[in-house]
Amino acid sequence: MTKARDIMTGGAEFVRDQDSVRDAAEKMKELGVGALPICGSDNRLKGVVTDRDVVVKVVGAGRDPKECKAGELAQGEAVTIGADDGAEEILRTMKEHKVRRLPVIDGHDLVGMVALADVARALPDEKAGDLLEALSTD
Repeated sequence: MTKARDIMTGGAEFVRDQDSVRDAAEKMKELGVGALPICGSDNRLKGVVTDRDVVVKVVGAGRDPKECKAGELAQGEAVTIGADDGAEEILRTMKEHKVRRLPVIDGHDLVGMVALADVARALPDEKAGDLLEALSTD
């Protein structure tokens, strides 16, 4: 059975909840990624900041990215997947929460990220196509 740890990108970088959104955006650019997990000072996952969050919730809303904290963009409890959860659970979680990226945790530790592209490479075309369709509709 394919597990999250088998298809994830390991060693996920993150931003602290007190880092500025500008710092988060610079880190995304440096790493060539569109999302970063947000962790608190206790190293626990607080959420995920995406490039879309930066544009829509900060720049588009007229907020100053240097003054806005990444943690302000974390909404509710973070949607995650366990490192040993199988492909079906990854698909179900992405569909249910309409997310294209999932932080992978092992216990309380962030160990990686699973993106839609990872799922598409690892699973049969039909299942990947169903997921893409589910994420692309309202």
